[in-house]
Amino acid sequence: MEQQELKRDLKNRHVQLIAIGGTIGTGLFLGSGKAISLAGPSIIFAYLIVGTALFFVMRALGELLLSKGGYASFTEFATEYLGDWAGYITGWTYWFCWIMTAMADIIAVGMYTQYWFDIPQWVPAIACLVVLLILNLLTVKLFGELEFWFALIKIITIVALIAIGIVLLIIGFETDTGKVAVSNLWEHGGLFPNGAFGFLMAFQMVVFAFVGVELVGVAAAETANPPKNIPSAINKIPVRILLFYVGALFVILTINPWDTLSAASSPFVQVFALVGIPIAAGLINFVVLTSAASAGNSGMFSTSRMLFSLSNNKQAPKAYGKLNKNAVPQNGLLFSAVVVSIGALLSYMMPDDAFSIVTTISAICFIWVWSIILISHIIYKKRHPDLHKTSIFKAPLTPFINYLILAFFLFLLIIMGISESTRTSLLLTPLWFIALFVLYKIRKK
Repeated sequence: MEQQELKRDLKNRHVQLIAIGGTIGTGLFLGSGKAISLAGPSIIFAYLIVGTALFFVMRALGELLLSKGGYASFTEFATEYLGDWAGYITGWTYWFCWIMTAMADIIAVGMYTQYWFDIPQWVPAIACLVVLLILNLLTVKLFGELEFWFALIKIITIVALIAIGIVLLIIGFETDTGKVAVSNLWEHGGLFPNGAFGFLMAFQMVVFAFVGVELVGVAAAETANPPKNIPSAINKIPVRILLFYVGALFVILTINPWDTLSAASSPFVQVFALVGIPIAAGLINFVVLTSAASAGNSGMFSTSRMLFSLSNNKQAPKAYGKLNKNAVPQNGLLFSAVVVSIGALLSYMMPDDAFSIVTTISAICFIWVWSIILISHIIYKKRHPDLHKTSIFKAPLTPFINYLILAFFLFLLIIMGISESTRTSLLLTPLWFIALFVLYKIRKK
């Protein structure tokens, strides 16, 4: 039986905006408040460090995806360079990462909808899931269009924030907390007001903010002209990090001193409210809602494609490798949607710290995926120096940079073990990998 193939219906504008959407999420709009409270102005350095590391991960991913005629996803080169076990564990771990992220974001949609409508939280959460499922079942173009418009809303919001901030900075606008000035970055306890410990404790939230940056790799099989579109999207990541993360946080911290911002709310709301926009809270609530829906949409897409790839590699049931008449992996989508919906209902009944546990486990699992990409690239370069030499998209500074970033990821896990808020999640996560390894051994027998 001939293997079915996904359609390459994602155009350049879709790939570009998927890449942007992958680098802007609730981690920036909501999580930045908590991160700022921990690290103060030094949070800008944390975003720069993690962003730089992930740019090199993406360059390694890009070279691998375009080598040997192209791969459908990173599980395929993980299987080739590290073995069947690596493809199996990484593929299912990536599925698990996005299932957990989608659970959290679908519930967030329900929470944000309650700002306008007094209805039970689960109603808009399930409604959003059903709408995303239907749209994803139709064509991959619809996924691309959804992400295009979702990402555009985020971009417009951040650009507006930066523009307003620059104007306030130029005119020396006076606020309740003082004058808008660059000096606000260091006049309230210095750049590292909570010392090195506070700076390091913020890294977990920063890592979670970048979750999804590798989504371009999952979309590769459905991208028109990958040799052109994938390098273009990856090479623009540094500009996006500087503009969307560093630029936005710089503006926020020059307008409001770090110690006047609330860890529990979005700093974006406070800035828009400051300049007298009466619908500021509602506006940002809408943006965060679309950001959550966007992450849920990405979750539906990536989990179904990962199941499709695993099935084709005989690492998941055959049913997940079948496509509907629109060339969409329908069975994978339906299975992922069911799991997400069950998780949404369970998470609704869990304590308030459930979201923190879920996001930390997700961040740890994504570190695994990023590490597998780097290790696969090291082996690829050793095994196929000819391919690396003729590559149209060589990853720079390899293999040295690969080893350096792997050491950095290990350092991040040590930090999560030190922090009380993330230690439990770090200790729970190995259970997932042990269970997967046992299932892999049973499947091999």
